[in-house]
Amino acid sequence: MNIGLARCARSYLPVLVAIMLASACSRSEEEPMAVHEPLDAAVAIRFADLALECVHKEYPNKIAHTLSSDDDVMPPRDLAPAFYGCFDWHSSVHGHWLLARLGHLFPAEGFSQAARDAITASLNRENLQREVVYLEGEGRGSFERPYGLAWLLQLAAELHEWDDPLAGELSGNLATLEALTASRFAEWLPKLSHPIRTGEHSQTAFALGLVLDWSRIVGDGAMEKLVMDRSGFWYLDDVDCPMAYEPSGQDFLSPCIAEADLMRRVLSPEEFADWLYGFLPGVPDDGSSDWLSPEVVTDPTDGKLAHLDGLNLSRAWMLDGIASALAADDPRRSSLEAASRLHATAGLASVTGEHYEGGHWLGSFATYLVTRRGARSRIAVPGSAGN
Repeated sequence: MNIGLARCARSYLPVLVAIMLASACSRSEEEPMAVHEPLDAAVAIRFADLALECVHKEYPNKIAHTLSSDDDVMPPRDLAPAFYGCFDWHSSVHGHWLLARLGHLFPAEGFSQAARDAITASLNRENLQREVVYLEGEGRGSFERPYGLAWLLQLAAELHEWDDPLAGELSGNLATLEALTASRFAEWLPKLSHPIRTGEHSQTAFALGLVLDWSRIVGDGAMEKLVMDRSGFWYLDDVDCPMAYEPSGQDFLSPCIAEADLMRRVLSPEEFADWLYGFLPGVPDDGSSDWLSPEVVTDPTDGKLAHLDGLNLSRAWMLDGIASALAADDPRRSSLEAASRLHATAGLASVTGEHYEGGHWLGSFATYLVTRRGARSRIAVPGSAGN
C-alpha cells in the first residue's frame, strides 16, 4: 500500500475496526454477524458530503435516453427532475438512498438536516410524477433495467423502514414510481430466459438481491415468490463458478460472489451451506484471505477503470453477507470474513471524492457496506438499540 492510500485508509479506521470486531465476536447459527460498535459519525459525514455534492449537480451528465421526436431533446433536469444529478440516473437514485440511509441512522448529526433538505427537494410529488411519465414514454420499457430500477426499490425500502414523518411523506410521493418499477420486474423476469452474468449494470444477481430485500420489507409476497422462483431456476444447479476468470477490467460487481450473495437470501442456511460447497469449492477453511485479492485501479480518472474500486466494496459486503448465512462453526466462514475485511480496507481507501468519476457513486457503495444494509442483522447506531 502506498503512502497516500495508507493515509486515506487511516481516515476510515473506525469503520474498519468495527468490521473487524464484527468478525471476531462469537456467534451462533441463529445470531448472524453483527457490527457491535456504532458507525463513526465522521465517516458518515464524509459519505453524505459526496452525495450532497452531486444529487443536484446536473453536469457532467451521461444520459441513457431514447428520443421519439425533437420534443424529447431536453436537459437532464427536465427529463428526470428528481434524479438528474450524480452523472447518471442510477447514481442519482442511490445517492438519494445514501442520504436517506444516513439520515435514518444519524438523525441527530449536523449533516442530517442537509440530507433531509436535499431529498425533500428532489422527491416531491410533481418531480416524481414527471419521472413516471418519462418511464412510461415510448421505447423506454427497458430504461435502467435492472440496476437503476433495483436501486429505486432500495430507496423505497429505506423510506418504508424509516420511522419519520418526512420519510412517510416521501414514501407516499414515491409510491406510483415504486409500483411502476415493481411492475417492470414482474413483467420482465418471467420472460428472461437466462440470467445476465456480467460484472456491470445489467447483472441480474445483484439486482434481484435488492428486489428481494424490498419485497420482504414491504410485504410483497408475489414479488418475493417470483424472485425466489427465478433465482432457483437460473442458479440452483450452478457449480464450480469460474472465479479465475474474474474480474473483467471494468467490473464493479462479481458475477460469482453476487450470485452466492443472492442465493443465501433464497435458500435455508442448511441448503445454502451445501450449495456453496459446489458453487465456490475454492473457498478455503483455514481463515486465510489470500484466496481472493483486492483489485487495483490504474487510473482513477477513467470512469470505467474506476469501477474496480466499487468491485472491492461490493465484494466486501457480499462476502460478509455470505459468511453471515453460514453456521458459526462452518470452517469457510473465517476465510470469507478475512477476505471481506481485506476488500473493505482497499475499497474504503478509494472513497475520497478526489475524482468525480468515482466520487459520484462510490459513497453509496461504501455506505451499503459499512451499514451492512444487505446483511440479515442491523447495525448499532448512536442513540438506538438497533435498527
